[in-house]
Amino acid sequence: MTFFRRSVSTALIVSMVGMGLPLSAQAGMVPTTTVAAEPAKERIVSLIERSDVRAQLQALGVNPTDAKARVAALSDAEAAQLAARFDSLPAGGDGGAIIGAAVLIFLVLLLTDILGFTHVFPFTKSIK
Repeated sequence: MTFFRRSVSTALIVSMVGMGLPLSAQAGMVPTTTVAAEPAKERIVSLIERSDVRAQLQALGVNPTDAKARVAALSDAEAAQLAARFDSLPAGGDGGAIIGAAVLIFLVLLLTDILGFTHVFPFTKSIK
């Protein structure tokens, strides 16, 4: 049993020491054309293929395959302009209004608890 323990502990020590050794890596400058290599038409088509975008298009009465055909008919300049407009749009919806409403409701309930009109939160003490 001691031979087994010794061999396992030796293997663990070697593997732990090996994890701490530095790995070689190469770095270099990447031109902007390489980073932005995805054509605008492909970006627009990938947006159309998203399930939430497809559902919204169908809700508006647009067939997603027709939308893809129209994107294919765009010139490169028009597609680049459309992709730039997508980049300038805000990332999220109006989630701030929902959070604000939740905070407002919490504060109203907290205030009514402190004033003694309700007893919603067990951590508050009424001033009455």
